[in-house]
Amino acid sequence: MGALRNGPMSKRILAFDGIDNFRDYGDYATTAGKTLKSGRLYRSANHAMATDDDLAGMAALGIAHVVDLRRPSERLRQPSRRPADFVANLIENHEGDQQEAPHVAFLRETDLTEGEVHAFMLNYYDNAPFEPRHLDLFSRYFQAIASGDGPVLIHCAAGKDRTGILAALTHHVLGVHHDDLMEDYLLTNIAARIEARAPLATEMMRESFGREPSAAAVRAFLGVDASYLDKALAAINTRYGDLDAYLDTALGVDRAVRDKVSHQLLD
Repeated sequence: MGALRNGPMSKRILAFDGIDNFRDYGDYATTAGKTLKSGRLYRSANHAMATDDDLAGMAALGIAHVVDLRRPSERLRQPSRRPADFVANLIENHEGDQQEAPHVAFLRETDLTEGEVHAFMLNYYDNAPFEPRHLDLFSRYFQAIASGDGPVLIHCAAGKDRTGILAALTHHVLGVHHDDLMEDYLLTNIAARIEARAPLATEMMRESFGREPSAAAVRAFLGVDASYLDKALAAINTRYGDLDAYLDTALGVDRAVRDKVSHQLLD
């Protein structure tokens, strides 16, 4: 693991060799006049390609909880590398997959245009906050933070969608301004090294699905857009009335849990 990269927002990005989109999503001011601690909240893509140096770098962060938001089949296909002395509490959901991952079906069945990617992502975000697997994992994540055991790392496959929703919910709970919440979400478009990864992603889609995606479609698939997160938040508001009711009713993150989370993470 190298040093933090320079720049006003990219200072949050930790440079790992085999793990994309690894960053600290703390150190934000809140509406209550406090500051979200740094070094307590980390997010990333999957760890299947982590190098030995990456494993040592993660160990140095003192992570107490790892929340893997992926489906069982995703974990089986790309198992995470862990250091030999890995002792963090691993939070996973073992419910069986009822069907193939939505993005796999999308890649196989569509023409892979930029417009189709955007439509797929909007539909995904419209439903993702209510997926039973996510409700379980999101709830256990907040309980882990409330326990006060130490830093937490959340990740999915690319560290952008499921991970992005959960990070945004965390920022909401802690009173981070919406503009900062969204800026952190969109940092994926820098941290995920989209331009560098695009050629390999294009080749994978060509070999696996027999079609040539447009360059714009590949970039859209690897990145995020503000309209995606807005869609998820709007869906929550429509179904529950507001984010606080969703947190309380769907995730069990009531005022007592929120107070514990705030106590652990706010200076």
